[in-house]
Amino acid sequence: MRGPLGYPRVRGSRRAATAAAALSLAVSALLFGGPGAAVADGPGGAPARLYTPAPNPDALRQIRGLVQTGQYRDAARVTAMVATPQAVWFGDQSPADVEKLTRDVVRDADRAHALPVLALYNIPGRDCANYSAGGAANTAEYQTWIDAVARGIGARDALVVLEPDALALLPADCGQDDAEGTKTAARYAEVNYAVDTLEPLRGTRVYLDTGHPAWHTVSSIVPRLIKGGVTRASGFYTNTSNYQTDDANSWYGKLISSCIAYVRGGGDAADCPQQSAPRAGAQAWIDAHVQVPASRMTHFVTDSSRNGQGPWTPPAGKYTDPQDWCNPPGRGLGARPTLRTGDPLQDARLWIKTPGESDGLCLRGTQGPEDPERGTADPKAGAWFPQQALELTRYANPPML
Repeated sequence: MRGPLGYPRVRGSRRAATAAAALSLAVSALLFGGPGAAVADGPGGAPARLYTPAPNPDALRQIRGLVQTGQYRDAARVTAMVATPQAVWFGDQSPADVEKLTRDVVRDADRAHALPVLALYNIPGRDCANYSAGGAANTAEYQTWIDAVARGIGARDALVVLEPDALALLPADCGQDDAEGTKTAARYAEVNYAVDTLEPLRGTRVYLDTGHPAWHTVSSIVPRLIKGGVTRASGFYTNTSNYQTDDANSWYGKLISSCIAYVRGGGDAADCPQQSAPRAGAQAWIDAHVQVPASRMTHFVTDSSRNGQGPWTPPAGKYTDPQDWCNPPGRGLGARPTLRTGDPLQDARLWIKTPGESDGLCLRGTQGPEDPERGTADPKAGAWFPQQALELTRYANPPML
């Protein structure tokens, strides 16, 4: 007999039967929605349910292989992971293709009464031409692409995570700009164009890039956000594709939001407390300098897709470039996505980075070709990484099953 998705039914021991039952529940969640379908009051009148996209086909192949080799609990965990709401990424498609694909996703989400999270990743000079190099060739091409995304979304609901690393990693930061700052100026123009095109759509909320709490200080990222148009967007996001804890992300978000309010009131971002400052003192500063109600402050969302075990601490002195952001070992899935965070400034906790997909070939300063922490060559950026998928599900915090 055949079980769910054509898997052989498990016979034999009680342990196998229990594992099979867990797998069946997880598969049901994948097919019909379940534990991963976070429900809350949506921001701005948006649907209360977050959208779960179709899984990576290689994830389904991994699940099938795990079942065939009797690794039922791991199969159930990976199934539950891909059945959890997460972002849909768009980048490199032609305008015609991205318009159709976007329309397909928002229509599917609308039928499910769910809010889709769209990660747009096509800015010119993306990722400083590193692991995720690509993007539009120039500003005009990018604007045409954004126009196509806007047509695809139309009047339906969408939460847009706009261009990860676009503001945290400017062309000037990676030595790719000229003396006049032409490419950095173009980057700000591109981000502003996207905000002004997408945010006015009836059901769309746009959030801008901050990197993560272990990268830019509050006083350095706030001017970039303001220059990028955050005051005309729904807010900003932090920790995309990184591993910082929920506590660190929420505090960082509060500091950034408070600093934006302070600057909008005529203050200088240089005066704002940094995330490294003692919290009691920083809170006292906020109490003394920010009198704006939360409803009028800039809101934020965070990425908890891979932060269940927090950031990786590389072995001291082992690598010249440890690349602690790049497929670090022993990490786990974080808290499940939700639109009910309990924080008046935080609109959502999301899985933005697709868990199980590689960050790229991580050499950590060695000659390679293997990742020295793993003993294998990592898949290219965006490809399914079975070894990492198992780690994320086994070390998930809270547990997947």
